[in-house]
Amino acid sequence: MTTILGRNRAVKTWSTPAGEEKSRTIPCALCGQNQFRPRLSCEGFSYVSCTHCGLVQMNPQPEQAEVTRRYRETNGNAYLSYETENEAAFLRLQELALQDAGLEELKKILPGRRVLDIGCATGALLEKLRGSGWETRGVEICTPSADYARQQRGLDVSELPLEENCYPGEEFDLLLASHLIEHLNDPASFVTEAHRLLSPGGRFMVTTPNIDGFQARLFRGRWRSAIFDHLYLFSVKTLQALLVKAGFTIEKIVTWGGLAAGIAPQPVKRLADRTAKRFGAGDVMLIRACKAGP
Repeated sequence: MTTILGRNRAVKTWSTPAGEEKSRTIPCALCGQNQFRPRLSCEGFSYVSCTHCGLVQMNPQPEQAEVTRRYRETNGNAYLSYETENEAAFLRLQELALQDAGLEELKKILPGRRVLDIGCATGALLEKLRGSGWETRGVEICTPSADYARQQRGLDVSELPLEENCYPGEEFDLLLASHLIEHLNDPASFVTEAHRLLSPGGRFMVTTPNIDGFQARLFRGRWRSAIFDHLYLFSVKTLQALLVKAGFTIEKIVTWGGLAAGIAPQPVKRLADRTAKRFGAGDVMLIRACKAGP
């Protein structure tokens, strides 16, 4: 794990050490092309960018079974400990991001109040949403974390990947995916399923690190989000393209995070944070997308 800072609060990002896992070479997850150029060189692994659309991905990348095993068998309990130790900080970051993305205004215009949090971890955000009147469900493939959400918070949480739950179409009015899409082997399939699950007029909020942010450009292979668990590193452009390809309309884009703690004095950091947010160069981004109404 690596200490990071978000919204002026020190937290940690989960990082599985690079190791020997079954992997395979894949085409670009956005455009399907097979031509890449080197992008980032990290300790024990690397990223390439598609020469056609610019999507940055690990390639070759670990197979899906290997990725799932990390959270269910190899590191499940350690991941739960990480989530519970940082739960209050993570919840605060999520609340601030949703505030920026206009969650309060959505309450007035969404067709209903059914929300699915995909990658809900211990369920802290779902518990908060339930308390404010949302009908809540969650998806979390880490078995110990899913158990915690069910047993400690009484939440309806599935351990299956989103596509394997076979939810009925138009089942939800709001989908949330915070720091999840970069971990998935097939983000295109994930986004397509999200579109199917939303009711007409429903919203999808996706939060992920921003490869075009100031910190990513400054630190390159030492960037705090260039870790073995992140199979993809999206820019605003590539994430928008993925969502639009699945049928979504982009409504709002916000970014935040200029410099991490300890890199510069606090006055400099505050200025960097404000500047990065203003010019869309923040370390993390959230895109709010809409499924067209009837």
